[in-house]
Amino acid sequence: MGVKSGFVIGFGVGYVLGAKAGRQRYEQIRQSWGQLTGSPTFQRVTERTKEAAGESAKKSLFAVQRGVEKAGTAVKDRLNKEDDLAEEIADRLEQGRGRSPGQTGDAAPEVFPNTGVTER
Repeated sequence: MGVKSGFVIGFGVGYVLGAKAGRQRYEQIRQSWGQLTGSPTFQRVTERTKEAAGESAKKSLFAVQRGVEKAGTAVKDRLNKEDDLAEEIADRLEQGRGRSPGQTGDAAPEVFPNTGVTER
């Protein structure tokens, strides 16, 4: 439904609800509305609109589901990377424990290469 038709329907409803022309005018408007909504053309347009809305809803639902799946996968990957990183750090720390206290200054670059840590 376009903006114009929405405006026309809104205006009509407002007029009916706010009209002070009396019961006779109200019945006349109601009868016209019944004729409009009962016409085969109006029925076809209404059915097509419902079908289009249903298709759009299905497409939207599919898009949302794919987005949720992607987000879930990204979170799982991130958690797995963090777990892998924690395990790697723990392994490297364990490797560095066997060194004597005098070797602690140069142990860090060996345990954590490419980190920019240099000897003091």
